[in-house]
Amino acid sequence: MDCCERKTERNIDTKNLINGRINKILGQLNGVKKMIDLDRYCEDVLIQLLAIEKSVNSLSKFILDNHMHNCLINKIEKGEYEIVDEICDLIKRFH
Repeated sequence: MDCCERKTERNIDTKNLINGRINKILGQLNGVKKMIDLDRYCEDVLIQLLAIEKSVNSLSKFILDNHMHNCLINKIEKGEYEIVDEICDLIKRFH
């Protein structure tokens, strides 16, 4: 199956939460860009980049958790057990 054919249905609350986090990350990135333009001290920039990294990791964990509680369960209930291999590969990518 082509990646563009696979979809995950998300409720409006989940979409709003994810989009809110993405908007926060975009704001953080724009802040770092401004810091560079203003020649801010490297340590200050690096601290902000670490905060962005933590925000992205937190978002990734949220989406993974949602995937396991929804997509994984739904596919197993349909007998589509190859999802287990997909989840295992995905978890390996995070480590």
